Amino acid sequence: MAVSVLVLRALGIGDLLTAVPALRALRRAYPGERLVLAAPEPLRDLVELVGAVDELLPTAGLGQLAWPGPPPRLAANLHGRGPESIRDLLAVQPDALLTHRHPALPEVPGLDWAPGLHEVDRWCRLVEYGGAVADRADLRLPAPPGPSPAPGAVVVHPGAAFPARRWPPERFAEVARDLAAAGHRVVVTGTAAEQPLANEVAEGAGLPADAVLAGETDLAGLAALVAGAALVVCGDTGVGHLATAFGTPSVLLFGPTPPRCWGPPPDAPQHVALWVGDVGDPHGAEPDAGLLLLSPGRVLAAAHAVVRKGVSHG
Repeated sequence: MAVSVLVLRALGIGDLLTAVPALRALRRAYPGERLVLAAPEPLRDLVELVGAVDELLPTAGLGQLAWPGPPPRLAANLHGRGPESIRDLLAVQPDALLTHRHPALPEVPGLDWAPGLHEVDRWCRLVEYGGAVADRADLRLPAPPGPSPAPGAVVVHPGAAFPARRWPPERFAEVARDLAAAGHRVVVTGTAAEQPLANEVAEGAGLPADAVLAGETDLAGLAALVAGAALVVCGDTGVGHLATAFGTPSVLLFGPTPPRCWGPPPDAPQHVALWVGDVGDPHGAEPDAGLLLLSPGRVLAAAHAVVRKGVSHG
């Protein structure tokens, strides 16, 4: 199988998962050729579940692409609109480049960037511009091969990449305490760096020490946990996209970014995206004002409604 399609998306969990329909579209468009994804090494376990990628080329971010082979037939820029990502791919001298246009590189043809699109639609639109046929609903991943560290638990994930998207820990604690009182096993997840935050939430909720799984699972374990969970409660994070990928019921808290841009499919009954309608800076240093308008009572009402309906996975 010839190495001929190089895709750049050197970003995070949610970025990978929203690109799944586009990756699968490229796979169908180039069935007999090798598809290589340039993405961070920690995503390997998820990449293997996508079913469209032949090889992961570990790439930590922009300026880190080290292409080892002859020029690919096609380089697809699913990372952004450039110019850095465009230059990274031009450097591998592909026969063809599929990208959005950028005014800093007027000599490079591409698709016009359309603001306000859902992230799934954005990349499906790009590969369709290149001649592929994309299915925007093709988001699901198969169940991970490993066991869940807490089968059937309610997963509370209080962290987020930026403070603007982090609901206050005391509110997560109130939600976790109520769900535990209702008879659910509740676990709190996060990265190793988020262990203090997870401990604060667990202590505020009166949960036992072993309810804190932050820093205790790798990505494969986190994926298995979410795939086998009864419910996920989190903000606008990669864990929310894992819930979408595995069809796990979820209550997702959106603040500065509207769910129409990064949320789950609106017709999926097992996912509830809460948002008050404000748009702000998703990279802000303080919790977004709109996010703070979401009360624990509203989140709990949504969580109990999802559980009460008995909405199954998918």
